[in-house]
Amino acid sequence: MKKVFLHVDLDAFFASVEQLEHPEYRGKPVIVGGIPGDRRAVVSTASYEARKYGVHSAMPLVKAVELCPEGIFVRGNYHHYQEKSQAVMDIFSEYSPDVTQISVDEAFIDLTGTERLFGKPEDVAKKIKNEVKEKTGLTVSVGIASTMYIAKICSGLNKPDGLTFVPEGNEIDFMLSLPLEKLWGAGSKTLSRLHNAGLRTTRDIYGKSLPLLVSLFGESSGRFLYDAVRGNQGLVFGGEAKNHSISSETTYDFDLIERYAIDTALMELSINVIFRMRRENVRSRTVALKIRYDDFTTVSIQSTQERYIMNADDLFARCQALFTKKWEKGRGIRLLGVGCDKLEDKSNPVQKDLFDFGEEKKAKVEEAIYKMENKNPGLAVTKARLLKK
Repeated sequence: MKKVFLHVDLDAFFASVEQLEHPEYRGKPVIVGGIPGDRRAVVSTASYEARKYGVHSAMPLVKAVELCPEGIFVRGNYHHYQEKSQAVMDIFSEYSPDVTQISVDEAFIDLTGTERLFGKPEDVAKKIKNEVKEKTGLTVSVGIASTMYIAKICSGLNKPDGLTFVPEGNEIDFMLSLPLEKLWGAGSKTLSRLHNAGLRTTRDIYGKSLPLLVSLFGESSGRFLYDAVRGNQGLVFGGEAKNHSISSETTYDFDLIERYAIDTALMELSINVIFRMRRENVRSRTVALKIRYDDFTTVSIQSTQERYIMNADDLFARCQALFTKKWEKGRGIRLLGVGCDKLEDKSNPVQKDLFDFGEEKKAKVEEAIYKMENKNPGLAVTKARLLKK
């Protein structure tokens, strides 16, 4: 049976939530991540109006202020964004039992074998778009294809509020029609290396053998390029075993290099994972971290401790420790992933630690914040890490 994937991407998610809840922000450049004067802050999300000024995620906030001094700068309410995200994910689950959430603002929906129940993939995509808009006020862009990789590319082609479909059998023609800049996963350094090698189109890459590409770009980059222009049939995003792990990963449009920006990204991922664990009433002692560098080299590390992960700060600290062990300073990072493995039902009793160093109290405070924000979505409470100094 031929696979059918939808990749659904919330458009400029954090900024769109702010514009939705503050009508006076609509049509104006909104930049989430900090306010002018937050010296070390980085941009989490920029609205499409702000992107016209050259503002993008992972950019130092001070640079964003220079590019867009009239922008509306907000620190953001990340717990509330999680609530909005979950409302959208709940809609996705109505159309397929196989939904892979890979970050707070995107997910894959496997529609394989569901046509008799819900109709053609294009019709399902339109229903999802309409339902998300009606129930949440947000817009999503959707890509449909037989591979996750092509579906992800498609969702980014006609943003915002886009819908792009590559019919079965058209995968190679589609990939060869793309400009190099649309080859997902290929950053500016890779594009420069391709141009220097005389490869200026996806068709140029397609015509080269795997051994030649590996000799030119190395094992990781060469194999990625060879598979990418063929639609990356075997690439699987997420890949977490259901009921055994919860993970969140983000691929960045621009390389992360500075440690402060990396730590901020790790905190955002940690909040996302903890939020989903709380919703599913599970706990874990095992943390997994994934790093993908700008040459597509991917490294992973995990650690299991005797003490359960108590809260987002605790998970963040463990991620920082793992990252420090694996980080190759100076190399650009394209993707970060955080996960908790070997999940257990939280309702099962466990023996408490003899010594409590404040983590249980933090967990209770965090739980109270989630409950308050459920009752009052406008409540602006967030982690001190995300209130940059």
